[in-house]
Formats: sequence, C-alpha cells, structure tokens
Amino acid sequence: MSTTRPAIPQTARPVSVEGSGEAGGRPRVVIAVDLPEELCRTIEEAEPRVDVIRDHRLYRPRRGPADWAGDPEHVRGPEEQAAYDDMVDSADVLFSLPDVDPSALRRTADANPRLRWVQAMAAGGGSQVKAAGLDAAALKRITVTTTAGVHGRPLAEFALFGVLAGAKTLPQLTAQQREHEWSDRWEMRHLDEMTVLVVGLGGIGAACAALFSAAGAHVLGTTRSGTPVEGVDELIPADELALAAARADAIVVTLPGTAATDGLVGADVLAAAKPGVIVVNVGRGTVIDEPALVDALTSGQVGFAALDVFATEPLPTTSPLWDHPRVLVSPHTAALSSREEERIVRLFVDNLGRFLDGGELRNVVDTVEFY
Repeated sequence: MSTTRPAIPQTARPVSVEGSGEAGGRPRVVIAVDLPEELCRTIEEAEPRVDVIRDHRLYRPRRGPADWAGDPEHVRGPEEQAAYDDMVDSADVLFSLPDVDPSALRRTADANPRLRWVQAMAAGGGSQVKAAGLDAAALKRITVTTTAGVHGRPLAEFALFGVLAGAKTLPQLTAQQREHEWSDRWEMRHLDEMTVLVVGLGGIGAACAALFSAAGAHVLGTTRSGTPVEGVDELIPADELALAAARADAIVVTLPGTAATDGLVGADVLAAAKPGVIVVNVGRGTVIDEPALVDALTSGQVGFAALDVFATEPLPTTSPLWDHPRVLVSPHTAALSSREEERIVRLFVDNLGRFLDGGELRNVVDTVEFY
C-alpha cells in the first residue's frame, strides 16, 4: 500500500506490537527514505500483515546506490514537509530515521506515541540514537535496530586490501612507478607469515577474521563475550588489547564509536605493536587516536595505515593524514554496494516477522553504550 498524501556484536530483544496500528488496525510500516519501489513491494509481498506506506514525491532524491540521506541541497516546500512529517508520524514501524536525521527521529518520537521500532540504515546506528537525545520513556518504548552484518563482506575486503597494500609496500611501488625508477629488489611481507589482530568481533570483525584466516594469517580477535568466532585462532579479552598488539603485524579496527571505544587504539596500543605494524580502520574513526597515529606513522612505528573512516568527516583539509606518504585515505566508501539496499530489506523483512510475532529482533541498539 502506498500513500498519496499531498504536497544488528548482534543483540536481540522482544518487542510488543500491542496497540500498533491506527484504531487497532494493521501495523503501519512507513518508509522514511527513498527506497526503490521494487524493494518497497518486496516488503509488502513478504509480510502481508502490515501496510507499507511510502510517497516517493516527498523524499530527498538519491545521488546513487544506498544514498539514504539524499541530496542535501534538496529542500521541501512547507506543504511537502508537512505531508512528509504527517506520513512519518503515522508509523508503528519506521524504515530508517526520517531523512537519516537524529533530530527528526527525536521530533517524530515525541509526536507519535505509537512508534515502536525504527530500523536504522547504518551498522553503527547507536551513535544516531545517542545524537537524537531521546528521553528514557522513548528509549524504553522504541526499539532501534541497525544493519550490522550487511556491510561485513565489503568492509572485510577493504581490510584485506589495506593489509595487503601495507604488506606489499604499495606506497613505495607507486612512488617508484611515478618516477620511472627501477630499483634493487626488496622483500615484502606475506600474509601466511603474519599475525592479524581484529579489534572487535561483531559482524564486520567476523567477516574480516574469515578472510584473513582463509589467506593463511594467524588471527587474533578481541572479545568481551568470549564467544568463539570462525576464523579466529585466539580470542583475546578486550582489556588485553595492548598485550595482543605486541604480537600483531597488522591491526584491523572494526569497532563502533561509543564512549567506551573513543581513542581506544591510542599511543599505548600503537607503541606496544611490532615496529612497522599495519593499521586498518573500517569501524568508526573515533576509535583510533588520530594524533597518536600520525606520530606513530612519522616515527615508523606504524608502517602503513589504510583508513576508510575518520574522527571528523569529511576529513579536514588540514589533516596531516591527507599528505602522509604511508597513508591511504578512503572517503568512507568501502561499504558502498548496489546490493546494500537488497541486503538491508532482507534483514528488515526477517525482523518484521519477528516483530509481528512478538519475537526477538536482531541487531538491537544497546541504549546504555549506544552500539
């Protein structure tokens, strides 16, 4: 059903649908971003117990695949904004934060007491929930789930690429090619002789561990739960990160950004690692202390860094990371995939069935640590 109104480490939690639906009717799933119509119909066909509400005239136009926030230059007129807010405020379930905007989530949470569940578009949607500043009652009433696991394979491939780029001395190769220099040969590192430390074993970390293990590396993985993960040769308690770093030829960061992870990979961890360690970040930029990383790169303690995320995005033009000869800067693009939308819809449909049956949802945001 469409409207023509005018211009998920994964956690689980049961969610009640009691009181859902206008006047006790069918639950309303409102698509809050420009999801392609064929995927809206996929949700509709997969779960006939709900009404799927959308109006493609009201969304910010997309600039490419999975561009959930849409064109920032697009501004709705007053009547269009009122119609969009009216549509969003009718939801029992929201597919995405409205306009992927935490302040818009806060507005609709206050306006709509029926809202029970929000599917965030990001794997690290906890930071968006925290930024929304929902009060305790709203946090208790509204479950927010993330897309954890959807981006695992693309990010794992970037992590593998980053470690290989450091191991195979990509900066030196490209510099010599640019200068047409044929030098004496030098030895490169080999993955099957390396120890790779994966910091965080959620969906992304588990995917990274699987790839590095398949390539022959010895894989260490930090964990709080102690639950075994395929491809991880040794589980390391999270509070022993520096000790694990001392054994690492490469450190791959996959953690979300929370108060507990802010600056976690700092000067002490980098100093403890093997000289020339390779650092890759596909989690959140705030997990690595960037000034400490720059110092370690300058001293040679870190031999190479491949970074897809940064503490401030876009990366400021004044950041020394831009021009460092042993840094690869990726503008938070490693996870982008034309299949992302389909993967998110499959996850959402699975959770929608759980929601309607009173089951436990996948990828529920922890509202204490917001991850």
